[in-house]
Order: sequence, then structure tokens, then C-alpha cells
Amino acid sequence: MASDEPKQKKSTFREYYEALLIAVIFVNFARIFAFQAFKIPTGSMEDNLKVGDHIIVNKFIYGPASDAWKHFFALRDPKRGDIIVFRYPLQPDTDFVKRVIGMPGDTIEIRDKKVSVNGKPIDEPYVIHVDSTTYPLQPALPEPYRSRDQFGPYTVPPGQYFAMGDNRDRSSDSRYWGTVPRSMIKGRAFMVYWSFAGIPPPPDSPPSERLKELAGVVIHFFTQTRWERTFFIVDSKYHFTPTLLPETDTGYSP
Repeated sequence: MASDEPKQKKSTFREYYEALLIAVIFVNFARIFAFQAFKIPTGSMEDNLKVGDHIIVNKFIYGPASDAWKHFFALRDPKRGDIIVFRYPLQPDTDFVKRVIGMPGDTIEIRDKKVSVNGKPIDEPYVIHVDSTTYPLQPALPEPYRSRDQFGPYTVPPGQYFAMGDNRDRSSDSRYWGTVPRSMIKGRAFMVYWSFAGIPPPPDSPPSERLKELAGVVIHFFTQTRWERTFFIVDSKYHFTPTLLPETDTGYSP
């Protein structure tokens, strides 16, 4: 009997180890191929996505970025109106979230803040403008003012997507740094699973700032959680009551 005891302990340990290993493999598989969590760090997608929204990104819908695999796994390609999460082309280790406005081959033009695709103005009920100023078509203007309200015409290259923020006057997007390659698109924003009304520290903040943020969340979890946004489904239709940002904010956001 004594000799059976070590075997039983070893068997139990092995069962737990195998279960943990399977769980880790499953979680990583889901993170790589199916879903990913993402936190909205700036107000560039106001008012549909707010600072402090924690969203689930559907990575399965577009499939792998590789052409060799996406025909087998992708449900469809990105469409105009999709809110996508992608690697920022100028800094690929940083993720951005924007809305697809131009598809490959589309010609994009902006005149007095109004966007046209292939010569036709498009309906954008999700857009907000927090700055009443309209900058003229003037090449001498510095960015972001030169391209903010007047842009193009510009034809989107093959395999690329023109992406813009809904908070149109406060968004760093394709007007300034170019289009998004298909290979850099991670997935489509699917659902807000938690929203906290706090301003997160910048990505390059020291650990002390991260700890302060965590402490603030613990202390104010119940009072600053936006309960009405829990399980808010994100889609191509604007369906959340807009709250305009103050016009004193002159910056623009990723």
C-alpha cells in the first residue's frame, strides 16, 4: 500500500499539471486566433467608445493576416464602418482603434470636415466635431490643421485601409500617417465588457503611476464604473447618446 501512495500523488500532480497546461494552451489559442482584451486609452473614438472602456476584440472574424491562411479561417474582410484594432504602422508595438472609412481602391476626399468616398458624401451619424473652426484648404498650414478639415483626393492602395476616429477633430488617423495594411489589423471591436470613468496614465508611465491607477480602480470601482455601458455591443451603427468633449481640448488622440 505504501508504494501506491507516491504513485497516487504523482498521478494527481500530473492531472493538475495537464489540466493547467491545456488551460494555458486554450487561453493562448483564444487570445491569438479568437478574442483579445483591449483598453481604450484616448478620446479619439468618442462618443461611441470612451476613455476607460475595456473591450473584447473579435480576431476570428477577419482570420489570420497571412494570405496563406485567411482564406481558410476568415469569415470576411474588413468593411467600411467596422471599428478595428490594429498595430500602429509607425510604431507596430502600439495598438490603435479606429473606424474603417476607405477600402482598397477607394478615393477619399474631405472638404470642410465632410468625407466623400468615390465622389459621394457618406452618412456618418457616429461622428462628433468638438471644434467649430473649419480650417481652409491651405498647404502652408502645419499639421494637424492642414489635413484635418481638408484632405485629398487620395486613392487607398491595394491591401490597405483608410481609418479615422469618430471624434474627428481630436483623432490621429490616416489623414496624418497613412493607411493601415491588412496584415496589421488584429480584429474588430465587439463588446464593452467593463467601463471605468478614469483617465489612464500614458503607456510610458513608471510603475508607480500604474500602482496609483490600480489603487484608484479598487477604491472607486463601484462609484466610477459606467454600469450602463456593461456589455455594450459595438458595431458600425452609432447608438450611444453623445456627450461632446469641451472645445478647450486642442490635442488629438491615437
